[in-house]
Parts: sequence; C-alpha cells; structure tokens
Amino acid sequence: MVVLPEVTAIRYVTPLREGGSLPGLVEADDLGTYVLKFRGAGQGPKALVAEVIGGELARRLGLRVPDLVLVDVDVAIAAGEPDQEVQDLLRASAGRNLGVDFLPGALGFDPLAFAPDPELASRVVWLDAFISNVDRSWRNPNLLVWHGELWLIDHGASVLFHHDWSRAERSRPYDAADHVLAPFARDLAAADRELARQVTPELLAEVVALVPDEWLAGEPGFTDPDAVRKAYVRHLAARVASSAAWLPEMVT
Repeated sequence: MVVLPEVTAIRYVTPLREGGSLPGLVEADDLGTYVLKFRGAGQGPKALVAEVIGGELARRLGLRVPDLVLVDVDVAIAAGEPDQEVQDLLRASAGRNLGVDFLPGALGFDPLAFAPDPELASRVVWLDAFISNVDRSWRNPNLLVWHGELWLIDHGASVLFHHDWSRAERSRPYDAADHVLAPFARDLAAADRELARQVTPELLAEVVALVPDEWLAGEPGFTDPDAVRKAYVRHLAARVASSAAWLPEMVT
C-alpha cells in the first residue's frame, strides 16, 4: 500500500503570507524543509484533502508536483513563535498536517518569461478542469519554474464538490477563460484522450487512500472515512467518464 511519508516539525521558520491560509515554512526531523499547510487554518481539513487528491493525481498523470508529506505538529513549537496569529494556528493544528517540499530558488510562473509546451499546458488545463480547480488563474497561477521545468502547487481550491455532497453528482462546465495556461493549450481533446483513460477507479482509490482518516472523520452523511473515500472515487470516476460535460468549455 502506498502511503505519504510522515515527518515531525522541529522548527517553525517563517510564515508565507502570500497564501490565504497563512502557510509556513518548517524544518522537519528528516532534515527537509517544507511549506506547511495547516489543518487548523480557516479552510479546514478539506483544503488538505484537496491538496492530496489534486497533487497526487497530477503526479500520477506525469505532471511535476513537489513531494507531499504528512507533518506532525507538536503544540510545544508554538512557544518559540512571537507572532500571536501563528501561535494560535500552530496550537489549532496539533497533529497531522500537510507538508509540501520546499523548492529553493524556484520562481513564480510568469507567462511573459516562460512559455510552456502546448502539450503540457493542455494537460494541466485538463487536470484542473477534471478536479474543478478554480485557483490557477493569471492573478494567482500556483505554478513554479524550477530548474527550467514547470511545477504545480496549491490544489486546495479543487474538488469543490466535497463542500456540498448533495450536489456532487452534478457536472458543471469548466470555465477556463482565466486559466493562466489556456492561451498555451492547443489540443485539449488530445489531452482528454490521453489522460482520461489513465484515471481508472483503481488509480483514484490509490490516491484517495493517501488521505489520513482524521481529515475525513465526522463528515455528515457518511458512516466512516472509508465511506467518504468511496464517494470521492465514485464521483471522480463518473466525472472522468463524462468529460463531454465539461471539456467544451475549455476550448480556447
């Protein structure tokens, strides 16, 4: 069984205030440095669930995503943080959080300085349409350029259906008008033919299994975390099988 690695945060380095959830840079006991996404932030655990599903699905489809790990946060590290807001966030996030491998020297994506390959752009737009990611716009690309390659980050605003499971079966056309890579995407139909066949129920189950039980526990209408996982797989499998419902809106 594939699982996310687990590490323990040993030092909070600095907040990254460009994120709405106030992510922070931490050092961990594996000597790694991670961008920490807090379970106690305003968006709650569902943002972390979306990060795992969106990021790990992208990775399995051949797109570049920084490594994800589970980060255990002990409230004791809050004592050394002078910022009261950060202290409160650390205390509210005791236990498992999500860490994204820090890419030193990476630059934010600028479409005027870096023109991605049209095939790659089409694959990214397809992925975002599939997972309903509304946060890859020209205002907030959530893309990095590292060692000359494009890396995808910040998928917390995807799989929006899990905020209202009663509407989870409804397919909505994806609006790619503001997508930062839409001008570079040349053949979304080809991306659909290539990627849709790879998104099998087995692949989806593998990805959703990476989400810790405690991020899924207590979901209204479900008996246990496994029932929630099955609902994610069911919905996403049905969505990928009906790409005609959302693909036309992506054509640029």
